Amino acid sequence: MSAQVFTAPEATEDAARMRRALTTAARGLQVTPAGPEVWGWQGRTLGRRAGTSWLRVVSAPSEKAGGRLWEGTALADTTVPRSVPRPRLRNFLDWTGGPYSYRAELAELITTPAVVAGSPVLDRDPGLPDSWWRDLRAATHALAAVPTGREAVRQAWIDRDFRTFLGIDPPQISGHTTGHADLHWANLAAPTLIIFDWEGWGRMPVGYDPGLLHAYSLTVPAVAARVRREFADVLDTPAGRDGELVALGQLLQACARGVHPHLAPLVARRAEHLTGVPVPAP
Repeated sequence: MSAQVFTAPEATEDAARMRRALTTAARGLQVTPAGPEVWGWQGRTLGRRAGTSWLRVVSAPSEKAGGRLWEGTALADTTVPRSVPRPRLRNFLDWTGGPYSYRAELAELITTPAVVAGSPVLDRDPGLPDSWWRDLRAATHALAAVPTGREAVRQAWIDRDFRTFLGIDPPQISGHTTGHADLHWANLAAPTLIIFDWEGWGRMPVGYDPGLLHAYSLTVPAVAARVRREFADVLDTPAGRDGELVALGQLLQACARGVHPHLAPLVARRAEHLTGVPVPAP
């Protein structure tokens, strides 16, 4: 179950198609959906409660189905240790209908709320206890030890886009780790730590995950400082700095497309602090 909440697609035919797909999934997995719809980014996913489970359907044009994002949740369920707290995957189902392919995932229903509902950006100090931060550090350490060939962040993006968004030459990343790749406040539950949304996990530069979480915390300086303090052993290293810059660059790319406009100047300021170079104008 992902904690992010978006609206239904503007195109009514796409919304109707996804609702039909959810009905097909429920029938195939022998569950009965109930409660409100939860839409994902650009209507690509649709989820609803189904008893003590969460039913989620993801769709893609058939020629683009499969691959890293398609398989991420199922691979995480079998590969990532249970010491990393996340919803258990109970079953899944694949099918193709017309020009679209679908994957339905039936996961454990998590009732612990996300720190922020509907947005990755922190909007207040949630007052998280020390035990929560210890659990988050332990989870990231356990995840870092997972061997995988999945690439969450590619050197090709760094080589192609680093100068465009950060204004500096791209580094050749030498320090890599396994991480979540979308570590933000809508994907973290509290007061009991649960980490949602495992589509994109894999290998990435050291410092990417904590750097991304820090960036999404810049709206609340006290929490941003706590993130830096908790992950100083990673972020305050040359490899960690490079990984944080990759996260900032990708977030600046998203901001340039109109996502999180209020966060953009804070991210730019953080990048300039690290590099000493003004970021290019969007």
